[in-house]
Formats: sequence, structure tokens, C-alpha cells
Amino acid sequence: MIFSAGAAAAQGISPDDYIPTDADQARIGQLLFYDKILSGNRNISCGTCHHHDHAGGDGLSLGIGEGGVGVGPERTAGTGADAIRKRIPRNAPSLWNLGHNSVEVMFHDGRLTASDIYGNGFDSPAEEWLPQGLDNLVAAQALFPMAAQFEMMGNLGENDIVGPVHNRIDRGWPIIAKRVRTIPAYGQMFVQAFDHIEEPGDVTIVDIGNALGAFIISEWQSHDSPYDAWLTGTPLPDAAERGRQLFFTGRCASCHAGPLFTDQGFHALGLPAFGPGRTRRWDQISRDVGRMAETDLLEDAYKFRTPSLRNVALTAPYGHNGAYPTLEGMIRHHANPSAPFWTPEMAHLPDVPWLAAADFAIRADAAEMARQAAAITLQPMTLSDQDISDLVAFLHALTGETALTRPLGRPQEVPSGLPVD
Repeated sequence: MIFSAGAAAAQGISPDDYIPTDADQARIGQLLFYDKILSGNRNISCGTCHHHDHAGGDGLSLGIGEGGVGVGPERTAGTGADAIRKRIPRNAPSLWNLGHNSVEVMFHDGRLTASDIYGNGFDSPAEEWLPQGLDNLVAAQALFPMAAQFEMMGNLGENDIVGPVHNRIDRGWPIIAKRVRTIPAYGQMFVQAFDHIEEPGDVTIVDIGNALGAFIISEWQSHDSPYDAWLTGTPLPDAAERGRQLFFTGRCASCHAGPLFTDQGFHALGLPAFGPGRTRRWDQISRDVGRMAETDLLEDAYKFRTPSLRNVALTAPYGHNGAYPTLEGMIRHHANPSAPFWTPEMAHLPDVPWLAAADFAIRADAAEMARQAAAITLQPMTLSDQDISDLVAFLHALTGETALTRPLGRPQEVPSGLPVD
């Protein structure tokens, strides 16, 4: 293995490192998280793609959004008029530790950050139209899937939310808020949990976002892994200890730094391209330029946010598009991004015959593949099979002992009466 200088120091986290939350608000958020009332066609919830049974993810490379049927790796693309029209362009990100005080940026491309640029506390795709009063980044990010056509909103003509959102991103949120507050059980819970809400009619999308944020922050905390025990003196198993030493003395920790194992920066790894891409309105091909779509800076082309590695062993597949089904594969890619060992069969994509022709079409575009390869910022490094095995063992040591036992979990039913995935 080739080592780099300046290895990062080991750091732990504790319950005191998270944004404080209110238990009653989190309880509302738990119900809303699994309630399809927040989606345009009332057919998908936040929990569909960030499910407790799948460690806050969906187990797919690219998700199946509104119109799909089922949960997790077995989710299908739907049928008839309800069938999906596009795959979700990126892998469903993990929710672990989003409420940690160090988190500064959200989404694979960093399109949501704390900022005063628009006078509402955030730099986001909604710009000045994001409403005032959202408590934190987690609450703010919860609003955007509701306004995303293929995630939760639906297509033109299908419901009362789509048209307003197509006119302006914020115009669907009041309609969703009215849906929620006119359900008596929700209205009463909001009155009891929020001091400023005197009657159900006062509930806005801001309150809904803050409730969702309180749930996500409190529900997905994880800081009791074998690695955390190592920080207080408990030895790791031999393989994991060798992997830890490789991790912190090699270049892994230069990007996967800090208590959450992320520098929250953006890097071009040259992950194999496939899927519809998160295209900009002027893109004529199904590519995803990553961070550059937000900054318009050429040096940000094909860069994506460094993910946290806590509980990473539970959140396969890996990469912004879920290209690699195993940790071993992802490590091998980091060691040599140009090595041709990836195959399309590694992508976990539910069968969608009407989209199949486009799933891997981008790979036939020689010019685009050359641009993506030229942007790679990682230099090849030498890792033996034993090194890779040891690193995998260390990454497993980042799994929380109680990761699969969450404080609230999935509710059996929700106030709307809609089915719970």
C-alpha cells in the first residue's frame, strides 16, 4: 500500500454532538415519514426509499420512485398508467447521523447548505422561495423530495400538487400542509407539540419539515460501534485493527476524516456511469456532472460529496449511483479507478423494460466517457488482497451495535389511513 502523510486523528461522537430535538415533534415526524399523504399521488412516503428494514436506504442502485410497488430490493416499477417514467438518477443516501453538529452540506451534489444568501438561512434549489422558519438542514432537506417529480410529486395532470410546483417550486408545499392539518389526529398532535401552533389551521409546511427533521435527527443517531469502543480502550479484532491502521496511515482518512468519516468535500472518483443521470435542462445526454451542476465551475465536474462511513456495511450498494454492490468492490475502485473490472450486472436495477434501452446508453458515448475519466482526482495505489480484506473488516467495525434497533422504528399505521410500506 502507498501511504500518504498527515493521517487524520481518530475521533468519536456522543449524544451531546447532535442537534437537540423534541420527542413529541419527533413522534409526529415518525408518522409523517411513513405517511404517503406527503406524496402527490398518495402512493409513496419518505420511508419507502429510506426504510427501517434496509437501514435507512432501499438496497437499490437507483431507486424506484412514485408509481413503484413494494419496498427495498424487491420494489418493482409499477404497471399501467401508474408505472414509473424514469428511474431516480442517484442512489438513496443514508440518513445516519445527519443531525450531527458537524454536518454542513446535504445531497450527493451539496445543493443544500446553511447560508444567508437568500435571507431564509439556506442556499438551496428553492432559493428565496424556501420558507422561513426551518430549524436546520435536516428539516430543510425533507421538503425537496415532495417537490421532485419522479420521487414523490408525480407527473403533470396526475394530482393537485404538480401544476403549482411546475410554476414555482414552493407552491405545492401549502397544498401538502393542508392535507396534513385537516386530518384531525395530525392537527391535534401539532397543537400539542408546537408552542406557536394554537389550532390545526396554523400548521404549515415549515412545521411539517421541522417534525420530519426532529424524527430523522433523533432516529438515525449511531455512535456505539466497535470502533467507538476502541476509542475508549477496547481492542478491535485483529483484521479490523490491521484495517484501521491502513485506513488512518493511508489516504483513506484524507477524505473520510473527522468523527463521521467524511470531509464533506467533493471528489471525482470516476464511478461507472449508467442510468438517466441527473441532467441539467440543457444536457442532451443522460450524464451527471455532480457538483458542477450547482456551482457551474468546470473544476467541480463529476465530483460528488464524500459519504460518511458510519454503518456503511449496512447501506449497500455504494457510490452516488450505487455502482458497487460490495465494500470490496468500492475499495478496489478507489485503489484503481481506471481498472476495468466493473460490469453492468453489478448494478442493482429492478427490471423496467420500457427504460432498459437507456439504462446503459451513456457508456456508448466515447467523448463523455473520456471527459469523466479525465476528471478523476484519485491516483492509482497498490492494495493487496489482504489489505482489502482488512479494510473491509475495519469498515464493518464502524457498524453501530444498536444500528438495527431504532428508538421509534416503523409505525404500524398512520393518521391518513393510507397503507404503510
